[in-house]
Amino acid sequence: MRMYDIIMKKRNGGELSREEIDFFVEGYTKERIPDYQVSALMMAIYFQKMTENETLHLTMAMAQSGEMLDLASINGIKVDKHSTGGVGDKTSLALTPMVAACGIPVAKMSGRGLGHTGGTIDKLESFPGFSTALTTEQFIQNVNEIGIAIMGQTADLAPADKKLYALRDVTATVDNMSLIASSIMSKKLAAGADAIVLDVKTGSGAFMKTEGDALALAREMVQIGNNAGRRTVAVVSDMDQPLGRAVGNALEVREAIDTLKGCGPKDFEELCMTLGTQMLLLGGAASDKDAAEAMLRKTISEGSALKKLAQFVEAQGGDAEAVYNPSMLPEASIVEPIRSETEGFITHIECDEIGVCSLILGGGRETKESEIDLSVGLVLEKKVGDFVKKGDILAYLHANDRSKAKTAADRFLKAYHISAQKPEMRSIIREIIG
Repeated sequence: MRMYDIIMKKRNGGELSREEIDFFVEGYTKERIPDYQVSALMMAIYFQKMTENETLHLTMAMAQSGEMLDLASINGIKVDKHSTGGVGDKTSLALTPMVAACGIPVAKMSGRGLGHTGGTIDKLESFPGFSTALTTEQFIQNVNEIGIAIMGQTADLAPADKKLYALRDVTATVDNMSLIASSIMSKKLAAGADAIVLDVKTGSGAFMKTEGDALALAREMVQIGNNAGRRTVAVVSDMDQPLGRAVGNALEVREAIDTLKGCGPKDFEELCMTLGTQMLLLGGAASDKDAAEAMLRKTISEGSALKKLAQFVEAQGGDAEAVYNPSMLPEASIVEPIRSETEGFITHIECDEIGVCSLILGGGRETKESEIDLSVGLVLEKKVGDFVKKGDILAYLHANDRSKAKTAADRFLKAYHISAQKPEMRSIIREIIG
């Protein structure tokens, strides 16, 4: 088998076999096939697209290029959740304790953020002493004993995907639906879950800016998951404005804790309930949506989800007292209001710009080597649809540097669009696929 023939076959619109895909993925991972040949193949795929079978074979080849986590020794149906990411997306912090408190084991691999805010691991490190540096044995033991564990992604998880993504990033071949879907799903399949719930964001603060693209990606990933033998559901949700009100690591942890106490933002609570309902249904804990939502709400009203979060934090070396006393979490030295300069209805928020404001304050990473300030960020007081008068507080800015605070505040004001006409409001949940 020759790489030249594979490139030509795809260039001419042919369908690659599983053996051909396995050949190039293994050869590239083990550095037997050079970058320039794989670049040519990626460009051929970009223009000729991939069939359903090709997409599945590529996903499985990348998943099997490294460690395939075996979770068979964990009792019950393991349901994983993945988000395509967005501004203020702290969903895992509240959702996973709720689901675990309902008896569904949560064994999750998460990453650090590169962009406007930290990833799930960065946010969890707001708890003093918390660590995701678990061995596989500790990871499995924690899930069996308390129902939840989150660890960092190992270097050997889908290594072919890391190599291919880095190459696509510099050859203008990232923007292909099959390649995007297979990249995400290869890591999810390698992580060993029995079922997968996907939160696919759409809007100005999302990777997929249009609802059509988000729906297409969601359908592609659900198809891959189901074809791979994993029950998969996708929820397409809004990211045209920040999720909830808090943007910034420790601030988002506080908001997740508030949600588990029953006093979180309504849009964030709705998303958690929707995703959690799907997780309980896939995990067999509930027979229908109403029963699943009732179970989730009971974990909040009875305090079992908050207790589960405390157990989880303590099991991974963190100070569980911070769950009950959030003032122990990192706090910024400067907290200042950002006031509206005009009157009217908030019609639109440039969501990605709010993320940039958090990044300016130090809440995210511009490079992998950047240090995150866990205490900084923004807490929104007004969102789309709200009426404001001149001088009303739009948000509180949390900072440790006055120069950065001024730059972020100026940028924040330009991201808010205010007019005399009230905008049409839409649900945060756009569609459920699966």
